[in-house]
Amino acid sequence: MTHRLTLLETVPLTPDVKTYIFDKPDGYSFTPGQATEMALDRDGWRDEKRPFTFTSDPDAGILSFTIKSYPDHDGVTEKLPGLVPGDSVLIDDAWGAIEDKGPGVFIAGGAGITPFLGILRHRERHGSLKGCHLIFANRAPEDIILRPLWETLPDLKTTFVVAEGARDGLRKGQVDGSLLDDVVDDFSGRFYLCGPPPMEDAVAELLSERGVSEGNLIREE
Repeated sequence: MTHRLTLLETVPLTPDVKTYIFDKPDGYSFTPGQATEMALDRDGWRDEKRPFTFTSDPDAGILSFTIKSYPDHDGVTEKLPGLVPGDSVLIDDAWGAIEDKGPGVFIAGGAGITPFLGILRHRERHGSLKGCHLIFANRAPEDIILRPLWETLPDLKTTFVVAEGARDGLRKGQVDGSLLDDVVDDFSGRFYLCGPPPMEDAVAELLSERGVSEGNLIREE
């Protein structure tokens, strides 16, 4: 089923990431970590659907999406920053395999943080973040989405990894075997994984080599 949303507000987070806040259709539901297909509600774009993850709380009266734009891509994400309050988009019903299955290690690359934003904030509001560890990899420090939030959520352990410009306690490099062995105490628990496909595949293989079973690895199918 298709739903029309009206943009209420945009909130810049990094030079190329914004949170888009929309009204919420009556009866629309999703679980933290899920996504939907979105299209611009304008001629020539209604069939150009792209997947985006909900970053608002399911109980909130609005829907929000935290989206990284790619100016060099001639597509939906390149057009989104031009939306103004009152503009509309179209979304389908919610879907997705990433959901909260309990405490664990959350490994995100860049915009892959979005499903974990929904899950971790929901856990913080409605329970506890004890046993949760966020490993968040980005190109540079300024690309870390919502770093102050992650650093202040109670009981959340954080490891920030950047490819360049490491400072202020950030680790330089990438999520490789050496880093995992250094920062993960136990590979018998749950691991959540979301990021660019090459990163996901590489990290999934590293986790498998360390004994993480498929049942304990939660990623999009």
